[in-house]
Amino acid sequence: MREEAMVSRVENDKVLVLERTFDAPRELVFTMFKEPEHLMRWWGPRGWEVPVCKVDFRPGGVWHYCMKCVDRNQGDFYGMESWGKQVYQEIVEPERIVYVDSFSDAEGNVDEAMPSTRGTLTFTDLGGKTKLVSRSEYATPEALETVLDMGMMKGITETWDRLEERLHEVR
Repeated sequence: MREEAMVSRVENDKVLVLERTFDAPRELVFTMFKEPEHLMRWWGPRGWEVPVCKVDFRPGGVWHYCMKCVDRNQGDFYGMESWGKQVYQEIVEPERIVYVDSFSDAEGNVDEAMPSTRGTLTFTDLGGKTKLVSRSEYATPEALETVLDMGMMKGITETWDRLEERLHEVR
């Protein structure tokens, strides 16, 4: 199994674009983003689990989740919980998902002190493989800088590596 590298770039100082090709059919890659039993197995960086994952996959629906660090080697992060909430704006199966992603608490209340993003995932069929493009638009360049400073690039790279592994498990 040869993993494809992720390509990233910043556009207009506030849009983070990530691209990666996965060795799996588009329908399967899309399914990984809509079913909780899959999301719980690959979402988040290495050493983190998803003990809470509630998905209402429809426009206006919400994905509310908790990531928890279970790796003692991650020092101060061990035991930490990070809650997130995505509100789906548009879903075109199996081509596109548009959502607003925010930090939240366990009740689903958005943390207004943290940056939210408007995200668009596009899934392009490459004849048995899938090109996934993620566009995350932040309100300001400073908001993007905040999440980058939090280690988001390392986290999303590990998350997409875990997605690749999950795709190989279910194929």
